[in-house]
Amino acid sequence: MTDATEGFPRISSTPAYKLVAEAIERQILSGRIRPGQPIGTEAALVKQFGVNRSTVREGIRLLEHGGLIRRDSNRRLSVGLPHYGRLATRMSRALVLSEVTFRELYEAAMVLQTATAEAAAERATPEILAELEANIAMTQHVSDDPAAVTELDAEFHTLIGKASQNRVLQLAREPTNLLIFPTTGLILRKIKEGTPRLIEAHRMILDALQRRDKDACRTWVRRHLNDWRRGFERTGKDLNQPIDRIYVQGEHSADAGAA
Repeated sequence: MTDATEGFPRISSTPAYKLVAEAIERQILSGRIRPGQPIGTEAALVKQFGVNRSTVREGIRLLEHGGLIRRDSNRRLSVGLPHYGRLATRMSRALVLSEVTFRELYEAAMVLQTATAEAAAERATPEILAELEANIAMTQHVSDDPAAVTELDAEFHTLIGKASQNRVLQLAREPTNLLIFPTTGLILRKIKEGTPRLIEAHRMILDALQRRDKDACRTWVRRHLNDWRRGFERTGKDLNQPIDRIYVQGEHSADAGAA
């Protein structure tokens, strides 16, 4: 008779250096230690955590890699500003782990992208407008390739964020943008008219930006997002399902394409 416990996976404990990194990170993210402030020497941290020096060193190296810790020329440790891309990716993963739904993602995108577009209508520079024009031209050129269009759509909205000249909006939008990306790819692969409608919306948003027309910007961003929501529904997905499966599929597709 087979022992039922043979089917259980092996339990692995979290390495000590990760626990050290997580403890320091909690202090930083809670605001108890501010950017620029020292966190103590490696020797002091060894004494505080009650672990060996190599464990502390590995934990610090992990935080340095993410930009939370930096060393000066004298090897002193202090709090740094986290690397933008890594922070956004981590936030996106936190949203996935919280099992946020497509509906929640759509509602947040509606608020953030509308506000960003309105700010861009006031502040977009000629250089950014030219980049947006080039983006649309390239999207038209690769319109038969859903993966390429998805990449260019993400770039288009990143440029709108840049045009807003508001770093808070740019940082706030990025975690949701990383979750939007795989859903856009799914829609464009399954909905034939998805790409032409996307290109039309981008053109109308750019036209509104060029005319500094905030009302038109708001209108077309909302239409664009409503198209995205309807496209998602037309693929047979439930607006209230957690976004995790779509996100994971998107990551796998990207990995396969890069291989």
